[in-house]
Amino acid sequence: MLRAYTLAFLVFLYAPIALLPIFAFNSGTVIAFPLDGFTTRWFSAVFSNRELHAALGNSLFVAVLSAVLSVLLGLAAARANIRYRFRGKTAAMGLIMIPLVLPEIIVATSLLVVIVRFLNLPLSLWSLIAAHVLICVPFAVAILNASFQALDPALEEAAIDLGETRASTFRRVTLPLVMPGIVASLLISFTISLDEFIIAFFLTGSDVTLPVYIWSLLRFPKQLPIIMALGTLLVLASVLILTIAEWMRRRGLARAGKNDSGGFL
Repeated sequence: MLRAYTLAFLVFLYAPIALLPIFAFNSGTVIAFPLDGFTTRWFSAVFSNRELHAALGNSLFVAVLSAVLSVLLGLAAARANIRYRFRGKTAAMGLIMIPLVLPEIIVATSLLVVIVRFLNLPLSLWSLIAAHVLICVPFAVAILNASFQALDPALEEAAIDLGETRASTFRRVTLPLVMPGIVASLLISFTISLDEFIIAFFLTGSDVTLPVYIWSLLRFPKQLPIIMALGTLLVLASVLILTIAEWMRRRGLARAGKNDSGGFL
């Protein structure tokens, strides 16, 4: 019964994604069976749509900056959490991880009120970057916590005993050993920011991101096959990024001599 339930759950979860490429290659504009025929023109429309390219450029800009800032903050937080003891550490880490459990609609509404009413700032890609950093930092911290836990503190102590400063020890010993975790957290943060819709819908101004642009296309039924083609490409890209991230995570554990206890997802 457990196997049957697991199989049914996976089918229910992934069947809609499996339908994306089927309708992306369908020549008809109606998303329904039976299919009309085979075509690749919807993918050609994806590559020739300038508005879509602009939205994709905005999403990539936001995702790259959000990922880099999230990993820098997550690196500092994870190192402090694993290597140091200080008053209020548990409370501080709890506050950092809160965005993992808060509904995104609550986060988006709160940030909108703070940015517009209290800070009196215009909505832009920069406000969206700040919001995405807020929701991506917990994922980066979770991954980097595991990387620092797998790192033997004796290696850093040995480097300091041999004459290295704390800064050079971090640069020449610590960073290379936790680099797989850094790359994995970068990829995860990038993917989360690239796919995020609710916060982007609330906080983007005139420069929309790709998820918001896709939502706007839903008002036009004839554009649905283009969304299917675009969704197929995004799913392939997301699977590739997550696969690389998981490979980097396992590589980091192998280099540290630790046993793999399961994926970070």
